[in-house]
Amino acid sequence: QVQLVESGGGLVQAGGSLRLSCVASGTIFSTDVMGWARQAPGKQRELVATITSGRTTNYADSVKGRFTISRNSAKDTVYLQMNSLKPEDTAVYYCNLRRPGLGISGDYWGQGTQVTVSS
Repeated sequence: QVQLVESGGGLVQAGGSLRLSCVASGTIFSTDVMGWARQAPGKQRELVATITSGRTTNYADSVKGRFTISRNSAKDTVYLQMNSLKPEDTAVYYCNLRRPGLGISGDYWGQGTQVTVSS
């Protein structure tokens, strides 16, 4: 089993920055992909950034150039640095760990942390 605990959300003005952290506990494999997703009210959950243990990253077009994902494998921690925040970035942000090859059963989620960007 895997547990994911996020921290770092809050209220920020447009143009500001926030840094989210997620600590994973349990059995973590080097092949696990970690990432962040968000869900705004009335919208589907959107995967915004992922990172492999080899530091390969992917970003949603909506956050490219503004968000940076990083990973400390020694601490089983993943971060999301969010700069130039916009009101449309307001959402609950969820940490995700995906174990390749297992489908839905290999998908783990944190409880989420609220990010609110005021205009």
